[in-house]
Amino acid sequence: MNATDPALTTALRAPSCHMYIHRMPPPTSPALLANLPFSLGDALRAAAAEAADQPFIRMASGEWSYGWLDAESDRVAAGLHALGVRQADNVSLLLPNCITFAVLWFALAKLGAVTAPVNTAFRGAALRDAIDLVQSRLLITDATLYPALAEVLPGLPRITQLVLSDSADTASNPAGPLPPTGAVACLPYEALRKITPDATALPRPVVGLADLCLLLYTSGTTGRSKAAMIPHRFVLGHARLVIEGLGLRPDDVLYCPYPMYHLDAAVMTIAPALLLRGVAAIGERFSVSRYWDEMRAFKATVFDFMGATLTMLWKQPPSPRDREHAARLGWGVPLPAWAPEFEARFGCRLVELYGSTEAGVMIYTPLDQPRRPGSCGRPIGPFEVQLQDEDGFTLGPGTTGELVIRALEPGLLMAGYYGMPEASLEAFRNQWFHTGDLLRQDADGYLYFVGRRKDMVRRRGENISAAEVEQVIESHPGVLSCAVYGVPSELTEEDVMACVVLRPGEPPDAPALAAWCAARMARYMVPRYLRFAASLPKTPTDKVEKFRLQQDGITADTYDGAPPTRG
Repeated sequence: MNATDPALTTALRAPSCHMYIHRMPPPTSPALLANLPFSLGDALRAAAAEAADQPFIRMASGEWSYGWLDAESDRVAAGLHALGVRQADNVSLLLPNCITFAVLWFALAKLGAVTAPVNTAFRGAALRDAIDLVQSRLLITDATLYPALAEVLPGLPRITQLVLSDSADTASNPAGPLPPTGAVACLPYEALRKITPDATALPRPVVGLADLCLLLYTSGTTGRSKAAMIPHRFVLGHARLVIEGLGLRPDDVLYCPYPMYHLDAAVMTIAPALLLRGVAAIGERFSVSRYWDEMRAFKATVFDFMGATLTMLWKQPPSPRDREHAARLGWGVPLPAWAPEFEARFGCRLVELYGSTEAGVMIYTPLDQPRRPGSCGRPIGPFEVQLQDEDGFTLGPGTTGELVIRALEPGLLMAGYYGMPEASLEAFRNQWFHTGDLLRQDADGYLYFVGRRKDMVRRRGENISAAEVEQVIESHPGVLSCAVYGVPSELTEEDVMACVVLRPGEPPDAPALAAWCAARMARYMVPRYLRFAASLPKTPTDKVEKFRLQQDGITADTYDGAPPTRG
């Protein structure tokens, strides 16, 4: 049985007696998602018909209009069809942020095929397994990433066709001589664009909202990545929710410096701009030193942040140009306690929300209400949410539990993990999608992120949120970022360890940092172990790979402050 079998669908919808349902009416009407285009391709055609000459995607390498992207994606779709790509086929992309990525996504959507963009940082077995998982026959990559692919290509027997592009400017600067690929047929991207001269003859299969549009890989910070099956309705529905939740406008320029294979760039930047007829400004990659300069160059009005990126921006030396930009709003997670100071310094509002690759974003901080420190907001749209205990029973306000979600309209959650029916059933057990995240709720329905269920440290009978400890440590003026995790304790359970990255020029002083923590958090939360590092191991979406730090264990350069509750 695969993840799209009817048997799996039936199993996911099977009734369960082990559940207590508490319904919380969504604050926003489900009518918000009425009258969506039937597919991503339909949405682009409609936008091109209304605003052909308006800019759609803006990058450092150029700017492209709605009309150009519609025509170019038709041309490329015709070439893909000539190569044998058909409806429901999965096509893997191993590409950096470039206009080719966007063209291919829309071209495949018009054919009813599924884009499977691979994390460009994957190497070796991780890269091979990710491509093999989705069973693609065709893979499109870039000359800069081909060497990593070449190492694993012999272990990918399903790949029979390879298209090679040049991300510098694929439309006018085709890649050089093709490398040897053995039994795999290799074609330059420029040839793909010209394989069928008459793009008007492109077949137009009926593509519905329930059909798959994307296979988005989870970050894989704790193990092998999974591929979340994302329907067209998910992409367009959550795009509309982003517009509603963030109060976006047609004149907005939405800036995202994160990879295009990530939810933020694809679903929360390009797709909302499409529905608004606005501009999606995509950076090549996140850079602290270039961030505001790129924002200025793109004339961005809205930007997003994730992980420690906001902290990195905040801890840059103040500049007379700090307010020299057009940004009015920044959104992301987490929102630190010093957010008001950030807003005052840079002259823009920060908004916290909650989301995931599998479920999109349905919890937003209300724009018309005062900020509640620590809260990621309230649910909007056609969703039910609950906080449940480990047995699946609903928890009341003030109690921490796992966030579970149910969509009241089809297609707004992932359709499962591709090729992983057991993982899909586990994620949707008891007819709820289980996020694995721990939150608490106040009496007014506002939710507060506590941490990942698997990102808690169990010490002397206490459950410690790694995120809460990290927030305190990162408030130290000399700390750039940190990661908190559990290490085995001789007293059973775990001790708290923190790996800390200091600001340039800051001398490491573990006893002083431990004292800082002791003055600002509960005694049992104070890290016993402190380790200083030049950087933290991260995924390209800026999530810390804590399992790597845990594998390192207590290193020779680790400071041992002794258990803080001993005495």
